[in-house]
Amino acid sequence: MSRVITGRTWKFGDNINTDLMLPGHVNGGASSLDEQAAEVFSANRPGWVDAMAPGDFIIGGKSYGIGSNRPAARSLRHLGVACLLAESINGLFFRNCVNFGLLALECEGVSAAFEELQTAQVSLDDFTVRNVNTGAVLRARPVPANLLALMQNGGIFPLLEQQGLIAPAAAAI
Repeated sequence: MSRVITGRTWKFGDNINTDLMLPGHVNGGASSLDEQAAEVFSANRPGWVDAMAPGDFIIGGKSYGIGSNRPAARSLRHLGVACLLAESINGLFFRNCVNFGLLALECEGVSAAFEELQTAQVSLDDFTVRNVNTGAVLRARPVPANLLALMQNGGIFPLLEQQGLIAPAAAAI
């Protein structure tokens, strides 16, 4: 069974930090997940959340997700971002992508291979990344099967709930 996902791309540069993704004024416990998601990229791409659509991809540069341990990956997943493709991803941010169920792949050359609003196609069978518009094909860094399964199935929290290790969340994470 083939595991291929396709989405429209939005490009971001190098060193996109979690403060840009999830501004501090909504990062506290008083803000709901919907309020947090509505502010994603408001500091550097005002209106982006209104322009993007569920199923879209983010194309990032080098050191995507640097900075604090803000749950920006959760907000991106909540918005419906289907996949993050970046030249390199900060280790802590990558772990948050796994924990919150956001598919994130490192792919050398991805920034140069895509223009904004082109269509990306990712095969999770062989970790190829294809620009549908130009035909360019790249290879993403493979992700171990257990981490990939977590990213595809909502993250660590649903798994822990299913195994009875934590109580079911009162609200969506």
